[in-house]
Amino acid sequence: MMMSLFRGAVLGSIIAAASAGTPDNVSSRLEIHIPHSLFKEEGYDHREALFGVPPYGGSIAQNVYYADADLCDPNVDTRRGYPIRAKDSSGKMEPWASPYILMVDRGGCTFVQKVRNAQRSGAAGVIIADNTCLCSDQDCVSANGEDVCQTAEPIMADDGSGGDISIPAFLMFKKDADTVKAEVRSNHVVQMEMAWKLPSPDDRVEYDLWTVPSDSVSKEFQKNFKEVAVALGDRAYFTPHMYVYDGIKSHCQGADGKNMCFNLCTNNGRYCATDPDNDLEKGTSGADVVTESLRRICIWKHYGEADGIGVEWWDYVAEFMHRCDTPDFFANEDCIKDAYKHSNIDGGMVDRCMRDSGGLEKDVPNAFLDLEINSQTQRGVVVLPTAFVNTAAIRGSLSVASIFDAICAGFLDGTEPDICTKCVSCPDQIGCVRAKKCAHTSGGGGGVAPHTFFLTIFVICGMFGAAGFYHWKKTKDDMRDQVRGILAEYMPLEDNENDAGSPMDFARRGGSTSLIS
Repeated sequence: MMMSLFRGAVLGSIIAAASAGTPDNVSSRLEIHIPHSLFKEEGYDHREALFGVPPYGGSIAQNVYYADADLCDPNVDTRRGYPIRAKDSSGKMEPWASPYILMVDRGGCTFVQKVRNAQRSGAAGVIIADNTCLCSDQDCVSANGEDVCQTAEPIMADDGSGGDISIPAFLMFKKDADTVKAEVRSNHVVQMEMAWKLPSPDDRVEYDLWTVPSDSVSKEFQKNFKEVAVALGDRAYFTPHMYVYDGIKSHCQGADGKNMCFNLCTNNGRYCATDPDNDLEKGTSGADVVTESLRRICIWKHYGEADGIGVEWWDYVAEFMHRCDTPDFFANEDCIKDAYKHSNIDGGMVDRCMRDSGGLEKDVPNAFLDLEINSQTQRGVVVLPTAFVNTAAIRGSLSVASIFDAICAGFLDGTEPDICTKCVSCPDQIGCVRAKKCAHTSGGGGGVAPHTFFLTIFVICGMFGAAGFYHWKKTKDDMRDQVRGILAEYMPLEDNENDAGSPMDFARRGGSTSLIS
């Protein structure tokens, strides 16, 4: 019951945070290039999905097909919709020609379901056409002749199953979407561009990671990203953030000052976390998660804040996950000391930092945890884990490749560090970072390495040369054999003539000749 009340309060705070912190689309742009009559210099208002993998620093510009459906059925009919296409030999309308951007209607199922079905049909991007006017848009409300309206556009949130979505999606406001649908219904071509950029690019990129010590999704990333962080050096500044629930807003601290959420919170109900194993009686508690969160904040303060790389911080997180990340050892002091030792961390200094910030025992504020709560509210963090690059939220799965690509796209053109030039396009980015060169390509480009190219040409030329020499020698030997064969046929005649001599010679030797037998 207590866990349910806490989760309900947390859900309310998340919705409030999402409403307050909805991004203003500074990192994405929606534009129509064809027909030119629909072009807007400032672009079209939209909402960006909190799932999928946008090509940060790039764009998708393709023709639009309107599915004329909500796309909730996984069996997508690619031969329907608009504009009308020619019929093929089967008498059916030709399918949507890839690549394309697919526009679908809102409603009927979750945003994730729609985009997943569009992805399976071959779409490069998805535009979801809103079906309800904004109350502030009186022209839209009056044009539709309906009293129903919405005060704000919905958040395109992940329903929890969007990890397999690899294409981007936007929600287009109803008034604009209706204009696009009317155009394609008239069988006119509409070319739309979905573009993404990282704000305020310069010669240094700032990137953040919001997570919690008990989060399983970000573990692989935290284990493997250290080498990339070191390779980027002072050209990229990292800041780890720990997500902590505000226990007061979640009503975990009662009116009488008592902790109403048992062992989910510290500081008498001020700072809370969900129970990782959903068992309040044993295992890892929410309070243990808050404690570890504060510990990592302090480690960063002393070992990472100065340079933005934090080698010891990455080492500690990896050692903790290796040694202590189980219900039996998560809060075990000896295990934590062992992680300190193997990551070269001064445990005494970290413990003092945790106490000096306000501690975790008494009913008093903790300065560092308050800073995290304020920061997550201002940033509008909703989904965990979440990474930001130059303040832009990175959508899709958290991986070394996706964050490395986003960081390299965040540099001002021409200021990218060598590691980005060499490795961002390499099939094995981690291997490239370790070797400081790509084993498959040269300089991280898409071509063949020069030494590989010339070696290949040399081998091919050598093979043709050897084949040519063999053919020449064989032809020469065959010709010599033929000549010898011809000579062999005439040599016996010559030998006989030389042995018998001429008739005159025979006569001189006293012989006789006769012309008649």
